[in-house]
Amino acid sequence: MVKKYAAVTGSRRGIGLGIAKALAAEGYSVILSATGSEEEVRPLLEELRGQGADVSYIKCDISSAEDRANFIRTIEETYGRLDVHVNNAGVAPKVRLDVLETTEESFSRLMNVNLKGTFFMCQGIANMMIRMQSKGLEDYTPRIVNIASVSSYTSSTSRGEYCISKAGISMVTKLFADRLSEYGIPVFEVRPGIILTDMTAGVKDKYEKMIAEGVTPIRRFGYPEDVANCVLAAVSGRLDFATGQVLNADGGFHIRRL
Repeated sequence: MVKKYAAVTGSRRGIGLGIAKALAAEGYSVILSATGSEEEVRPLLEELRGQGADVSYIKCDISSAEDRANFIRTIEETYGRLDVHVNNAGVAPKVRLDVLETTEESFSRLMNVNLKGTFFMCQGIANMMIRMQSKGLEDYTPRIVNIASVSSYTSSTSRGEYCISKAGISMVTKLFADRLSEYGIPVFEVRPGIILTDMTAGVKDKYEKMIAEGVTPIRRFGYPEDVANCVLAAVSGRLDFATGQVLNADGGFHIRRL
């Protein structure tokens, strides 16, 4: 049986960790990645291995060209294949500011990580997957998944730079789905909605009220497992002809209702 590898950026906690756990449960050897040191992440790796997961770790700040190159080089030299890549790493504004007050510093930070980092990680991973295809690897059908957000199309005027960065990821997905179709490499986008994680902890009460009032047809918070299930569907092989497809993990938020 061929050993298959999946990599998930931003997988030390929250949605990324949920995706990593789900892929491990499906039998993938999972490469976790985040900005923390190996020493900082070691307890998490030991915990996951204790649960039967085959996991490893590569430190990577996706906004850094050097880190991205090292990430790709390490995968190529150490594992020799990558069957699934999930671009999940991202940041939120340190302080929510109205668009009339948003700072260039915050805007640049979110563009560098969320958008530029995702674009160039897609580029690097895609080229690596193409090289791996040329080697004739057994049972090799690589796929890429980008994690965007309902903020790709929803205005939040207190964090406009986040919305713009996520809208950009939606276009990144379209571009690479188009370009990589020649190589039979599907690219998908998953759009989480209101997901209960560390990132949303500070506004939990606000979202709880909105959910109770029906902002989402399914009146509950989403969980990392809900997003992970969409990722599993995307990489299952059943959606390959739907390259570029968006999977909404949002409790129905995307439905236009009267």
